[in-house]
Amino acid sequence: MSTPHSWLPQASCDASCMHAGSAPVGPRPLVWLRTTFRVTAALLLILAVPLLAVPLPGRSHVQRAYCRLMLRCIGVRITVSGGPIRNLRGVLVVSGHVSWVDIFAIGAVMPGSFVARADLIDWPALGALARIMKVIPIERESLRRLPAVVSAVAARLRNGQTVVAFPEGTTWCGLGYGEFRPAMFQAAVDAARPVQPLRLTYHHRDGSPSTVPAYIGDDTLLASIRRLVTARRTVVHVRVESLQLPGTSRRDLKARCEAAVRGDAGRRAHGKASGASGATGKASGASAATGKASGASAATGEIVAA
Repeated sequence: MSTPHSWLPQASCDASCMHAGSAPVGPRPLVWLRTTFRVTAALLLILAVPLLAVPLPGRSHVQRAYCRLMLRCIGVRITVSGGPIRNLRGVLVVSGHVSWVDIFAIGAVMPGSFVARADLIDWPALGALARIMKVIPIERESLRRLPAVVSAVAARLRNGQTVVAFPEGTTWCGLGYGEFRPAMFQAAVDAARPVQPLRLTYHHRDGSPSTVPAYIGDDTLLASIRRLVTARRTVVHVRVESLQLPGTSRRDLKARCEAAVRGDAGRRAHGKASGASGATGKASGASAATGKASGASAATGEIVAA
């Protein structure tokens, strides 16, 4: 399968990746009970989404608690390690991208506005949460609009808001990763605000890598949710890496953050190619293509092959 535009990020993940990171779900009656409980709990929690929009003191603590509870409802436990989470204003948070579950995992640690695919606001349940969290929409197919997105991110950072971006520009299965794109890092450079890298990894109960939460290729949201809620417990580990100062070069900043997020894993494209380019991942965050700095705050469309 080829992408409509050659410069769009694309993942080489396919069904073989999903099989490699899967695990038995258990006896059918147990799966039915597990799924019923999780779906019911998640639906009840969704009804409380409007409460997140109420401007109360300690709102960020409420958002963290909500995201942690939602993770638990869908069968995901979260663990956090690494450096301290500094109480700073105007921080750009970046991480690798595996799934829509990443939104809750990061929200449970550092809630903020997400740079996400423009059609996310139309998704059931997640759309309402996206609007409340004031998602910055990005249209991956429109390279011309990328400078405006970068400017919007920089403006929010200057205003002291936390912004979350996924610099890979598309999702991967979690067993391998794509290269970070530097466009979103230009916003941190323009706003002179630091970047907080987070390393997200998904595991089964026994500690082995899990692709259960992955949302890739032709996968549908419903299929992804079904796979997650029927599975045995999934664990997402969030490692807080060292805060990175912006400096003056977005490419240098991108390289430093990518090294922090990857750690000693160094995993890259994998899986069986399909046609000329391999299966594409589901886009959901950050930069769809790279951009070059223009003046003080925008980016021009520097096209780099995915």
